[in-house]
Order: sequence, then C-alpha cells, then structure tokens
Amino acid sequence: MKNSNHGLLRESASIIMIMQRTLDPLIVVLTLFLLALTYDIEYSTQHIILSVTSFLLVLPIFKAVGLYKPYRSLSPATLGARLFTGWISLLGVLLFLGYITQTSAQFSRSLLLSWSLVVPIVLLVLHLSVWKILRQVRATGRNQRSAVIAGINDVSQHLAHQIQESPEFGICLHGFFDRQDLMPQSLISKGPIAQGPMHQSPAQVAKFPGRQLIGDLADLPRYVQQHSIDVVYIACTTEQEDAIATLIKELQDTTACVYFVPNILMFNLMHARSYELNGIPLVAVWEVPFSEIQYAFKRGIDILLSVLALIFLSPIMAIIALAVKLSSPGPILFKQRRYGLNGQEILVYKFRSMRVTEDGETVKQATKNDSRITPVGSFLRKSSLDELPQFINVLQGRMSLVGPRPHAVAHNELYRKLISGYMLRHKVKPGITGWAQINGYRGETDTLDKMQQRINYDLEYLRNWSLSLDLQILIKTALVFLRDQNAY
Repeated sequence: MKNSNHGLLRESASIIMIMQRTLDPLIVVLTLFLLALTYDIEYSTQHIILSVTSFLLVLPIFKAVGLYKPYRSLSPATLGARLFTGWISLLGVLLFLGYITQTSAQFSRSLLLSWSLVVPIVLLVLHLSVWKILRQVRATGRNQRSAVIAGINDVSQHLAHQIQESPEFGICLHGFFDRQDLMPQSLISKGPIAQGPMHQSPAQVAKFPGRQLIGDLADLPRYVQQHSIDVVYIACTTEQEDAIATLIKELQDTTACVYFVPNILMFNLMHARSYELNGIPLVAVWEVPFSEIQYAFKRGIDILLSVLALIFLSPIMAIIALAVKLSSPGPILFKQRRYGLNGQEILVYKFRSMRVTEDGETVKQATKNDSRITPVGSFLRKSSLDELPQFINVLQGRMSLVGPRPHAVAHNELYRKLISGYMLRHKVKPGITGWAQINGYRGETDTLDKMQQRINYDLEYLRNWSLSLDLQILIKTALVFLRDQNAY
C-alpha cells in the first residue's frame, strides 16, 4: 500500500501541471484581448472567432510537439524550443485558415504582430516558473519517486550518478540489484557497492543511494512489492537476456513503472514512449496511459456524468433500495474490498443481490441458478442495476466510468499468480464498464481461459486508451447490457 502523504504530494504536483495546461489557452486569448484594448481596437466578431479557434488549437498542438511531457528531465532549452515550435505551428495553422477564409486582411497588422511576439514570451515565463517550482519541490524531498536499478555496469553507475547529482528530479534511489555471479569483479574490488540485506528499511537502504547492492536480481520483484517502489530502471547487459525476461515477467505482478536504459536488446522488445534523464535515454515499458491533462478531462467527464446519473436515477435507486430491504434480511448496500489504482484496496458499492455478503479470503463467483441470489437480486444482476451505487464510487474518485472492472481481493490474489501481467490493469482506476465487458466478457469467468481473455482486453484498452475510446465504450455498454445473458 502506498504512503498516503506520498500520494497527496504527487497529486498536488499533478494539480500544478493541470493548472498550467489550463492557463496556456487562456493566456493566448487574454493577451489578444488586452492588446486590442491597448491599441484601442474594437473586439469584433472576427477577433472572437480568432480567440475561440486559438483556444481550441493550443492544447492539441502543444501536446503534439511534446511540451506536456513530464518536466522531471526537461532542460530549459528543450522546454523553450518545444514551446516556440508549438507556437509557430499554431500561427501557421491560423495563417492558413485566414488565407482560405480570406479573413486575414480584417485584422490589424500591428495587433497580430504584437500578439505573435508577446504570447510566447508570457508562456515561456509561465512554463519556466512551473518548471522551477516543481524542481524546487522535488529538491526539498517532496513529490519524490522511489527507484531501484537492475544491473551494475558503467551505464547503471552513470545513471545513478545523474540521479544523485540531480535532486530536482525527485528520485530517491534505493540501490542496485544484480546477479552476483555475473557482477563485474572490478566493481567489487574497488568497493563502491555495499552489500545490504533484504530486510533493511528504505531509509537504511537509501543511506548510500546509488552505492548500495541490495540483493540478487531474483530478489528485486519482492523488494519492489515490500517497499512500494515506484520506478525500476533495467540496465542489465545483453548477456543477461534470460534474467531480464524473468525479471520483466515477475515485475508484471507489481504496479511499478518500468524503464529500460537502452541497449541492443531493447530495440527488439519495445515500441513505447521514450524519455531522457540528462541525456540518458529511457523507454517506458509500463506506464499510466494518459497525461495529466487527459486525466483531468477524463476525471471531469466522470464527475459530470456520475452527478447527472445519480440525479436522474435517484428515484429508481430509491425503489431498488426499498425492494432489497423488504425482500430479504441484510444491508441494502453490499460493500466489497477490491483493488483500485496502483493496487490499493478500495470499497466498491453494489445493491445487495445475495443472502450472503462474502468478502473474505475466499469469494465464490455467482453462477447460474445460484441459491445465494435473491429473487430481487436476480433481476438486478441481469439488468446490471445492482451496479448503480458505483456512481458514488466514481464521485469519490475510487473508480472511473470506464476502466478494467475491479475484482474481489481474493480473486486478485488468485489470478495474479496464474495470469502474466494481471496486475498491470491496476495502472488506471477500475471502471463501471470496460473494453472487456462490451466484448462479451461480463459476469462469471468460470475458467482460467475466460479470465485470461478478459485480462487481454483490459491490457488492450490500456495500450489504446483515448477519450474517444471511452466514449465508444460508454455508448456500446447500454447496447451490450440490453442483450447480454452472461450476468446472473
């Protein structure tokens, strides 16, 4: 379980980044308006159209040039270059639109020239301010990410040195793991690596960051789980191909972000987003599929639609609550522990549909003609009306409208041992509906193959996530549920 304060600090940093992305289009529009006032130019319909068009284009164009990639490893020069590239691209699009609509002559040349020069300067000041604030926050030990490195060699030592010398990156390096039978004797003889037992606390291990051999490569996944490690850098040599394959497979049972420090083997394995840390290239193996601004949009949609759903469905929910209460003894709501974002336990609400409320070490899935299901519960489960209280979970921030369906903790602990990559589905919030559900994998999964197929769809959703895909899933969900007979 992640430390709550650690999570709050990281969420605060994300809020800062979201606010900055919100300000970008507002600054573009506000600057045009203020310059028009300065030049005593009437803010006409054409200026309003220009403002609206610019407002809509800023975020997608800036995102396309990489301006909104994580700031941890960006230099001011790179940040400035991306900002000016995005602004010039935006001006190019606006000039093209003005040309084809023959409206460019309707604007004051002085106004447009001033706007073109002032906006990038203001935006650069804003972005550099955010960049500096975040670096200062991380340098003071807040909003940090814990990390370990797999492999001890020149590349990994250089990476560790960069992390140690750059506290503004906000990375707390615990130490190294490597196959001790293959570890270079030159490193051992020089004594830069101190052997550390697996039971050490993070504070003890981090005493000599970048200089601590925590354990053998085989111990790494267990250490990641025990100490809630956020990031694993894999810098093993090509001679350790089998060890790397085993390590990757076992790390799928964690929620850590995993990066390769590139080598020849990497190019045969990966097609993912890349980053760099002071010139050292990194490739994301597993990562949250959306950026902060995309998350903000997704969260905004969740809040809006769940509020509307609870308002319009409240009469139906009141009738269901009364029917559940009168039909059988027990609580109206069934609260079950399930795994949420990053594998944290959450309580998921449903209208009680059974005479029992199982939430222990063993949870038996509902089956056809299950004697535990009440008559009212049978109707609720077939119509999926028992899921309506989960809109409350969405409002709480525990769930999303769309995402992998959460499973009972007992089922998670069973299937994470049987299905490779099972825990990766927890890199996002669980959903009321998901890609697997609209493709027929809803209800009981009575065989391992069915669960494997459901997980395959969940991981496909993560690889191809977009807001439009979420909308597509929401639209199809109603159609699937109307004809689906898998739930009972």
